[in-house]
Amino acid sequence: MRTKILLYLFLIIATVVQAQDKVLDSLQNELKKAKNDIDKTIVLNAIADQYKYSDPTKMAEYGNQALQLAKKIKYKVEEGNAYLNIGTSNIILGDYKKALDNFILAKDIFEENNTSSTKKEVAQGLAKAYGSMGIVFSEQSNYAKALEFYLKSVKIYESLKDESKCSKIYNNIGVVYKSQNSDFKALEYFIKAQKIQDKLQDVNVGITLTNIANIYLKQKSLDKASEYYTLAKKALEKNPNPRALGEWYNNMGLYYVEKNQDNEAISSWNNSIKTFQSIDDKFGLADTYIFLGQFYLAKNQLDEAFQNTNKALTLATEINVLEQKAVSEKLLSEIYAKKGNSNLALEHFQKYSVAKDSLTNEENIRRSVEASMNYEFEKKELLQKEENDKRELLLKEEAKSSKLKLIFGALIALLLFGIGFLIYNRTQLKKTLTLQKELAEYEQKALHLQMNPHFVFNCLGSISSFIVQNGTDSAIKYLSKFSKLMRLTLEYSKESLIPIDKEIESLQNYLELEQLRFNHKFNFNIQKSADIEDDVALPPLLIQPFVENAIIHGVIPKKEMGNITIDFSIKDDSLICTILDDGIGINQSKLNKENSVVAHKSMALDIITKRLEMIASSTSKKATIEIEELTEENKITGTKVILHLPLQYIV
Repeated sequence: MRTKILLYLFLIIATVVQAQDKVLDSLQNELKKAKNDIDKTIVLNAIADQYKYSDPTKMAEYGNQALQLAKKIKYKVEEGNAYLNIGTSNIILGDYKKALDNFILAKDIFEENNTSSTKKEVAQGLAKAYGSMGIVFSEQSNYAKALEFYLKSVKIYESLKDESKCSKIYNNIGVVYKSQNSDFKALEYFIKAQKIQDKLQDVNVGITLTNIANIYLKQKSLDKASEYYTLAKKALEKNPNPRALGEWYNNMGLYYVEKNQDNEAISSWNNSIKTFQSIDDKFGLADTYIFLGQFYLAKNQLDEAFQNTNKALTLATEINVLEQKAVSEKLLSEIYAKKGNSNLALEHFQKYSVAKDSLTNEENIRRSVEASMNYEFEKKELLQKEENDKRELLLKEEAKSSKLKLIFGALIALLLFGIGFLIYNRTQLKKTLTLQKELAEYEQKALHLQMNPHFVFNCLGSISSFIVQNGTDSAIKYLSKFSKLMRLTLEYSKESLIPIDKEIESLQNYLELEQLRFNHKFNFNIQKSADIEDDVALPPLLIQPFVENAIIHGVIPKKEMGNITIDFSIKDDSLICTILDDGIGINQSKLNKENSVVAHKSMALDIITKRLEMIASSTSKKATIEIEELTEENKITGTKVILHLPLQYIV
């Protein structure tokens, strides 16, 4: 016989039967005092729910009364609860087809009303319907469907923060995984259930701890199994549950067998017998006698094996449990074979074969019924989906007809939002104006930096030189480029962002102008990655100061021809701009600068650093600058400036 994994039904909770009579008496009094049909329906369902502990027939009776009354007054929540009670009574009575039919009806009602004003009650009902359907499918060994509905159920209970119900579903999910021999997944869910039950001091934690111990026993992790069996025993002593305690003793017997502690195993099974006898649990007793029969047979103590197996067979025959009868007959056959009584061994083996065939036939019939049920279920699910699609289409049509109401509602909401925004805006106005003033000041400084008198003077001086030297065409070309650069600079100086192509155009004009000015003392190249889209943008007047430094303080002081490269690329969520020159380097440039130039660069770097800080603050993204002097074999080869800017787009 296998170790048992205990399944939590919504309808089976230990240790509550004793208080049931008091609760039922109280509910019956409430039913008599109920002044309206709504209250009567609620109390009828509550009475039905109480009878799940003792009398499924009465549970169905009160559930049907609640159903009829709920239909009469169109009380959907209690109608769904009534179907749940009727379905639960059918599970107890073993009629899984009727149980599933009622659970589906409950599910459909709760799904249809899941947006009503009683949303929490509906969600609870829907979760219970899903969980109950999971139980039916689990009992039918349809584990895929069982798992599907358990997971739906637990998702709702998690959203409702109903930890007690979550723990029960976690346990049932563990049972499903255990039945599929997925022991590690089963253990994961049993432990999740146990942690919640410990927290809530749930009376059923002993059952879950026993399930965990059984998994460890199966995996031969005997120390872990012992740890959890000990915890389970303490929990069962605190919250008595004879049936669960009897199973605990049975499993401990198997544990002691694994530990080769024969006396302890026998003692544990004897305790199991006493416990099951106290509640007249013949099914549990038959299991215990089978365990003892198998144990004594393995030890070749044939008389003891015979006595216990014969008791098991008597009980199994009395309660007509074919699986126990088959196991018992096979054990008796093996016992007689070892005793040398071949005739009785053959006789009991034949009886075992008959019981096994009956069990197989019963299983085939059950599977046939289950297949039919599953087909009907799938058919109903499909019809329900079609009905839902029709309902959704109808709702869309109704939504069109109420469009004007929605528009008016939206306008009112917009008006209220506008009023709220204005109130909020007044409180933020002073701070915003201060920030805008500071931003405008730094942008103006940056603009002045680009249009400094030295640059304008040098450009005009170059034009004058070209004219004096009869370079009229060159002067006109220079003047044209200068004019275009000034126009672009002024046009975009007040914008917060400009397209990257416009920035490249401005840099192109500036570099060509400087080439003319310095008689083509350097070459330049501007590159843009193909990954950069046309609407990518960056702040204006941010790159030109570094290009100017590269020209004036980098490549111009060189004796040889210089080169400047500007590269735009994208990395992660940043726009990367790299300005590379093969000039004299940072340190040598510092030695060559005059005091006025030093002040000029210092101001430029301060302004750009401040702008980058403001950009980073407003976008919550990285905006940094890196300046590096390049060397090769201890020889200075130039300077690299890298700007990391947030990736932004023109709206």
